[in-house]
Amino acid sequence: MRKLLSVTLMALASSTAFAGGYRVSIQGQKQLAMGHTGVAVVNSAETAFFNPAGMAFLDKKFNLSVGANALFAKVRFQENTFNTTASSDNFGTPFNAYATYKLNDWLTAGLAVYTPYGSAVDWDQNWQGAYLVNNIDLKAIFVQPTVSVRVGEHFSIGGGPIYATGAVTFNRNLYASNTTFQVNGDPTDLTIEGKGISAWGYNIGMMFNPTDKIRLGLNYRSEIMMEARDGDATFNDVPDFAQTLLTNTTFNADLPLPAEVTAGISVQVTDKWLFAFDFNHTMWSAYKSLDVSFNNGLPTSVNPRNYKDASTYRFGTQYKANDKFTFRAGYYFDESPVQDGYFAPETPRNDSNAFTGGLTYQINDKFGIDASFLYIHFDEIDNSYDHNPNGQFKGTYKSVVFSPGVGITYGF
Repeated sequence: MRKLLSVTLMALASSTAFAGGYRVSIQGQKQLAMGHTGVAVVNSAETAFFNPAGMAFLDKKFNLSVGANALFAKVRFQENTFNTTASSDNFGTPFNAYATYKLNDWLTAGLAVYTPYGSAVDWDQNWQGAYLVNNIDLKAIFVQPTVSVRVGEHFSIGGGPIYATGAVTFNRNLYASNTTFQVNGDPTDLTIEGKGISAWGYNIGMMFNPTDKIRLGLNYRSEIMMEARDGDATFNDVPDFAQTLLTNTTFNADLPLPAEVTAGISVQVTDKWLFAFDFNHTMWSAYKSLDVSFNNGLPTSVNPRNYKDASTYRFGTQYKANDKFTFRAGYYFDESPVQDGYFAPETPRNDSNAFTGGLTYQINDKFGIDASFLYIHFDEIDNSYDHNPNGQFKGTYKSVVFSPGVGITYGF
């Protein structure tokens, strides 16, 4: 019995702690509407996230941008062997708040609060992949105090520390289609919960304006290692014969939020038209395995992920029609970091094409209302996860995401 439980428990946390590969690219209404470009764009306090060096080039002394989105994600799955189907419809609310203040002609201070990582998946009850994941809810919030220094008329640098805090709740069945681990027909399952997980990193950027019409930008965000310590691991519907082995306990797990570098250019083609391009490269290869240790003598769970580095190519444009209305549109292609054979259903994502749009209505010289819309189409994919003791899990995934958002800007 202990050997059987050991083999089963090796996969218990294959989806726990954090959902790697789910980067939430919604960090500002203006820039999201422009394809999430922004490393070489200066049009609001949102630059505190996209490139803190840009804060030095903001025209107003004080700038504030606050926004939130409603994120709807739909996933459809069809298992290959028996053609059974399952679905997951999920909702999230990523938000952001940025403020900058110009202390003098060459020094600007700012504060950024945003949600760059998160995942919510809630599969149908008793679906065929329940031994991998039933549901997961991950939230991570970054708080970033920042300074920007202007060096002459054409160059600036900026950066600051990042404090990351997060929480996660995860549930999965203990075993695949095993009537032994049941109580009154309900399968034995595990719920893992970690709260108050925190870590530190940093962000640094630079901006160069070779002409009045062209900006160049470069930004680096460091890797942040999130360490879950003494989270709660709770077993549910445990049969009597396993009560002494499957005792509620605590767990430890580490997972990197990967480093990323973004380079870009913006060109003011006319007084009304602005075009921007960003290239983002994320070092997902830092996520090789998710290892979870239990503090009641159960074996450590080793769960290979073997992610690869991935890039995103972003294009955006802005058209200022008049003093009241500014319109924006964009597109980006996002490569998946997940390799064949490692496709786990807690983060069912693959290569995607994203289409964005939005506008600003300027109420007066100080107040503006921003709106954005994001639609992501993920390529249909037939793939598998081959590294679970319960066996290979394989099928076809179809996914879409859409997200409307609204925000306000204020400055004087």
